[in-house]
Amino acid sequence: MDTNSKRCSWCGTDADYVAYHDQVWGRPVADSRELFEKLCLDGQQAGLSWITILRKQKNYQEAFCGFEPEAILAMPAEQRDKLMFNAGIVRNKLKIESIFKNAEAYLRINEREASFAEYLWQFVGGKPIINAWRVGDDFPTRSAESDAMAKALKKEGFNFVGTTICYAFMQAVGMVNDHVVTCPCYEPVCAEMRAFNL
Repeated sequence: MDTNSKRCSWCGTDADYVAYHDQVWGRPVADSRELFEKLCLDGQQAGLSWITILRKQKNYQEAFCGFEPEAILAMPAEQRDKLMFNAGIVRNKLKIESIFKNAEAYLRINEREASFAEYLWQFVGGKPIINAWRVGDDFPTRSAESDAMAKALKKEGFNFVGTTICYAFMQAVGMVNDHVVTCPCYEPVCAEMRAFNL
C-alpha cells in the first residue's frame, strides 16, 4: 500500500524524515535520558529545520557523551572548547552551552523528583493527549501544557525551551498525538498511548 499520500504531510518523502515519522514521532517515551536528549536536540533546532538536527543526531550523541548528564558535566575544558570546531553539530556557542546548562538543571530535578521523566510527564497529567486532527486543520504550535512546561523548565535553568519548542518536543515524545487521523501511524500510536504507563 502506498502510504506516502496518507502520511502526515510534514515528513514529505525524504527517507530520513519518513523513518523518523513512522518509527519515532509520537511514540510515548518514558526514559529520562532519552527525554533529556530529545529536549536538548529540539533546542538545537531553534531557527533551523528538524531534518538538519535529525541528520546530525549521531554526531551530537558522540559529542555529548550519549547525552548522559553526569558525563556531559564531567567533560574536560579542552574537550568542551573543541565543540565549537566540530562540524558534525551546529557550531553555535549559545546552543552548545545550553546543553551543559540543561545537564545541570536535569540533575537538580532528578535529585528532587522521582525522575526527570515523571517531572516532564506531569505537564500532561502522566497520560498522552490524543488529538484527532484532519488534513487541512489548523494545527497548533503551542498549548496550555507547553506554556506551563516552558515556564517551569526556564525557571529550573533550562535554555532553548520556549513554548513552541516544548510543544514540538511533546509531539515527538508521545505526550501529544498529532498524527492526522488518516495517517497509517495514527491508530498504532493511539494504541501505544492508551497502553502507556510511566
